[in-house]
Amino acid sequence: MGRIFETRKATMFARWNKMAKAFTRISKDIAIAVKAGGPSPDNNPALRRVLQNARHVNMPKDKVEAAIKRASGQDQQAYEVVVYEGYAPHGVAVMVETATDNVVRTVANVRMHFKNNGGNMGNTGSVAFQFRRMGVFRLSPEGIDQDALELDLIDHGLEEMGESTGEKGEKVLVIRCAFESFGQLQAALEQRKLNVLSSESEYVAQTPVQLPEEQAREVLELVDALEQDEDVQHVFHNLA
Repeated sequence: MGRIFETRKATMFARWNKMAKAFTRISKDIAIAVKAGGPSPDNNPALRRVLQNARHVNMPKDKVEAAIKRASGQDQQAYEVVVYEGYAPHGVAVMVETATDNVVRTVANVRMHFKNNGGNMGNTGSVAFQFRRMGVFRLSPEGIDQDALELDLIDHGLEEMGESTGEKGEKVLVIRCAFESFGQLQAALEQRKLNVLSSESEYVAQTPVQLPEEQAREVLELVDALEQDEDVQHVFHNLA
């Protein structure tokens, strides 16, 4: 076990804009989770996961409770999760996960972001083969015997485990499993009462692409534009 590969993050826009975007994303995740499994976290593992992520981004408790209340109402917007694919400049593959109440608007906006930033939006399957959908958990490594935990979690679906760094440079323990094992591994981590910072379904790049810094910046400008779109939940790419 050692360091684990993660694609670099786009961190170009202002902190407060980024925080507002994170709250919007979490609110949509809450709406989707409540619609699928109800408003009780005790009976809804997907909602427990989203609430965990809300704490990680310091989303205020009153905003979380308001989002759950809205999601439980009869007039709550229904969001459809749609994934778009394409290429950024210099051949970098990109997957764009959206949650939208208007697919026509969303696809037009995503196509515009690709076009305006030197990329090309592709058809379904055009880049997906370069990624693997996985469950990804990020933990605080403090107090964890990593070798013992790795052996313990193998029977619960663990496939990859290693160290990385968070957005502030802090050490993070990254644990990955096949998407089909997400619930099983989530339950195992909850049972062990570990400090899970966040947990997501992610498209993990299988072959990272190395680029010179200037070309990498061009790629991240596209990623940044996509991430700021109100309908975009996550952007995945294979830029190392």
